[in-house]
Amino acid sequence: MTTICLVIQLLSALGIDPAWRGPATILLIAIVAFVTWYALRFGARQLAGRVLARQPPDEEAVLPQVELERRVRTLERTAVRTGGVVIVVVAVLMALSSGFEVDIGPAVAGLGIVGIAVGFGAQTLIRDWLAGIFVVLENQYNQGDVVRIAGVSGVVEDFSLRRTMLRDLDGTVHSVPNGQITVASNLTRVWARVNVDIPVAYDTDLDLATRLINDVGAQLHADPEWATRLLEAPSVVRIGHFGDTGVSLKVLGQVPAAQQWAVAGELRKRILAAFAERGIRIPTAPRMMVPAAGATPVAADLEASGSAPAPEPKDPTAPAGPPRGAG
Repeated sequence: MTTICLVIQLLSALGIDPAWRGPATILLIAIVAFVTWYALRFGARQLAGRVLARQPPDEEAVLPQVELERRVRTLERTAVRTGGVVIVVVAVLMALSSGFEVDIGPAVAGLGIVGIAVGFGAQTLIRDWLAGIFVVLENQYNQGDVVRIAGVSGVVEDFSLRRTMLRDLDGTVHSVPNGQITVASNLTRVWARVNVDIPVAYDTDLDLATRLINDVGAQLHADPEWATRLLEAPSVVRIGHFGDTGVSLKVLGQVPAAQQWAVAGELRKRILAAFAERGIRIPTAPRMMVPAAGATPVAADLEASGSAPAPEPKDPTAPAGPPRGAG
């Protein structure tokens, strides 16, 4: 504003017709607004590029160039649009005040009231945008990652500053507003871990069971078909917990990102076959069969029926299903 006043005084000193002061002022305001908008556009792109180009702690989590450009454009577009609206409003008010000598006090007061109303009405939308900006800046997850956010798990199909779209194992697409994300769990960042609990009966030789599981893990790691899906051989790390029918063995193994579910399934299949070959039983809970009224209840011990597979831990990306019916 001071610069504009100085220019007006210079025009007056040069003998410029006062009738041209208004158009000259408006033209000057338009030029300053255009230069400011261009500087904002250039600066936003440079700043966004430098912030997103920072190397993350995990070197393998560096964004691909295509994804980096996509995020830079997203931040640049948001900054330019928001800043452009502010520049246009300020330029119009200055033009009305300096060029047309209109009292802009009521207009400023009205804009303040409108701003407060819009702020209250769109606070959820603004919160979504702010949360989305931090998702982009902090590289919390990328397109194609398996994440768990706002109680929903699935593959990230698309995301913007306002919402993240996930597709779960059933194929259902979930649209999650970024403002509802308080904790973002990325299940496929750089590497993952196979985490399997293998239950065995209390009368099982734990040393034998441990050797069998470790041998199965080593064979799986040496298998050419599965070698690229493992970073280390799965092995027993400790006794897990004591249950009603047996004890569990905790098996851990490091794998590349997104391979933990396939490796865990193959590992369970091979362990079950090895246990069956060596006569190691998977514990099962006894059942009480209740016949018609008045008859004597009969206890049925499932241990006589042989080994049964342990219940498979739930896939983190699978949605909650209906409860099993009583059998």
